[in-house]
Amino acid sequence: MIEVPQAAVDLAKQFEGFQRVPKFDPERRAHPYICPAGYWTIGFGHLCKPDHPPITEAEAEIYLSADLQSALKATLRYCPILATEPDNRLAAIVDFTFNLGAGRLQTSTLRLRINQRDWVTTGQELRRWVYGGGRVQPGLVRRRVMEAGLLG
Repeated sequence: MIEVPQAAVDLAKQFEGFQRVPKFDPERRAHPYICPAGYWTIGFGHLCKPDHPPITEAEAEIYLSADLQSALKATLRYCPILATEPDNRLAAIVDFTFNLGAGRLQTSTLRLRINQRDWVTTGQELRRWVYGGGRVQPGLVRRRVMEAGLLG
């Protein structure tokens, strides 16, 4: 069985961060918040309901692991050629899928370019996915550049 590449874990942690720990919480737990795209989120980018109880960083790690496993499965379902490509390529697309969802990968030109093994155009396609809440998000610009850099 293929494991989630460490580079995907590192990207997700770097760009999601362990978010929204209020100063008033002595246990330093994360609380739900609305991400720039308008979704309720907790921990390292885990989608949740607004009334989700606060979680510790260890609990956030468990959510992240499960979310990345789901992203890996979807990535390999839609881009099976990544099973035979270097880990960094798989990591880039797993992070994309984790960040934007399997549905976006499934219906994208990005998927077509990946399955054609057209890595230059794949990098260009990745860099187009920088909008959240109808606006260019600087964090997504940086994230897509880093993902594209892993395609090399």
